[in-house]
Amino acid sequence: MVTNVRSQVAMVFHLDKCIGCHTCSVACKNIWTDRKGTEYMWWNNVETKPGTGFPTLWEDQTKYKGGWEKTESGELRIKSSGKVKGLANLFHQPSLPTMDDYYEPFNFKYEDLTNAPAGKDQPTARPISAVTGEPMEIEAGPNWDDDLSGSPIYAENDPNLMAVTPEERAALFEIQRMVFFYVPRMCNHCTNPTCVAACPSGAMYKRGEDGVVLINQEVCRGWRHCVAACPYKKTYYNWQTGKSEKCLLCFPRLETGQAPACFHSCVGRIRYLGVLLYDADRIEEVAKSDVGDLVEKQREMILNPHDPEVIAAAKASGIADDVILSAQKSPVYKFVKEWRLAMPLHPEFRTLPMLFYVPPLLPVVGKVENGTYEPANPESLFGSLKEARVPVSYLASLFSAGNPAPVIESLKKLMAVRHHRRGVSVGDLRPDQINGVLKEAGVSAEMCEAIYKLTALASFEERFVIPAAHREKAHEMMQETELVKKETGFGIRQKPARGE
Repeated sequence: MVTNVRSQVAMVFHLDKCIGCHTCSVACKNIWTDRKGTEYMWWNNVETKPGTGFPTLWEDQTKYKGGWEKTESGELRIKSSGKVKGLANLFHQPSLPTMDDYYEPFNFKYEDLTNAPAGKDQPTARPISAVTGEPMEIEAGPNWDDDLSGSPIYAENDPNLMAVTPEERAALFEIQRMVFFYVPRMCNHCTNPTCVAACPSGAMYKRGEDGVVLINQEVCRGWRHCVAACPYKKTYYNWQTGKSEKCLLCFPRLETGQAPACFHSCVGRIRYLGVLLYDADRIEEVAKSDVGDLVEKQREMILNPHDPEVIAAAKASGIADDVILSAQKSPVYKFVKEWRLAMPLHPEFRTLPMLFYVPPLLPVVGKVENGTYEPANPESLFGSLKEARVPVSYLASLFSAGNPAPVIESLKKLMAVRHHRRGVSVGDLRPDQINGVLKEAGVSAEMCEAIYKLTALASFEERFVIPAAHREKAHEMMQETELVKKETGFGIRQKPARGE
């Protein structure tokens, strides 16, 4: 029986739709990190995969020691900290990313353009370091490996390539510019956040009303344990203020019923936002699960918002009716729990992220023979999953802690939707072919149509279901409840309609 229900504003990114335009990153940058001390911060960034990402090799926890680890006794502990290690490293974190891991922030000396005298030579704007103020040579940036697939510097050093076979790796890099895809990243606002657990001053906290992870700037002492502990490296140190900062999911916008800036500006419409209800009593149990079971266990922790018992338990836990209604309309619930399409990024970090990804369907691999590229001919409609340019094992390393089963299940359903719509729109597939695909994927034509509509035709309001009872309203409702108790001696009562 569920007794401790909590609500969480969660997200889904549909990677088949991301075009790598970086509009989300620029929107976030212009709003939140255009101040001194934040030049190198990108709360939202878009990475090319395969690639090393930002900061460089952030996925390699042998280097950065982020996230949780499961001890031999079955307990969880923070990789970067602990009672003894945390005290010893209170004023020094040996596993922090350096400026070289991020990049040296820079501006351009535009006055060299505007003030240049007339002449035969084209004037140029030299890059100037934002740290020293001196001219510099640009050697890295937040999207330095953007589209550089096949690069021996970036793509071949992706830690996830350790999961692929030598044959798959050879096929991956056979042609000069390999097929790649984009992975937008931001704070996952995890259910079991390491950054919150590692903070010595208690400045980091997870809001009870929506699960957004924030930093109290008045309490923060800049010890940077949060930076080391976050395995996604989405907490940053502001060198000007001496405080840590991170994505706050644009909570001032959420509290007024608006989508976060990066969601609102997304050109590819890959982003979805909604409420999930989950069983808070199972957090520790799920985080301690075997690596291969983490995706499934996290899905089990998410509760059905239509279940009468869950609704009653949610109300008993203080969750407002309109939050429950939002959870019932949530596109995130459909993608993650109902359709089982979306998965968290690197669940093996055991932070239980609340940002989920629908993996991309990629072209099939081929061979270059006599200077001609010949695509493979899969034996069946699902044969292309085995012949994908980016192997399933690589996607499993990203989204399911190395377990290929959840990735294959998701890709089969996405392919079933593609063939179902091909039958509807083009009509070149026989009904028995389509039915065979749907049966093997374990979906119905109705589910395929629902997935297609939410993926391709959904309105703004269907993609972003934000609870009407935002924080300000919740505070107002709480004040009214206390007033009712004081005046009547009773508990919560329904607010009378206007004019009564």
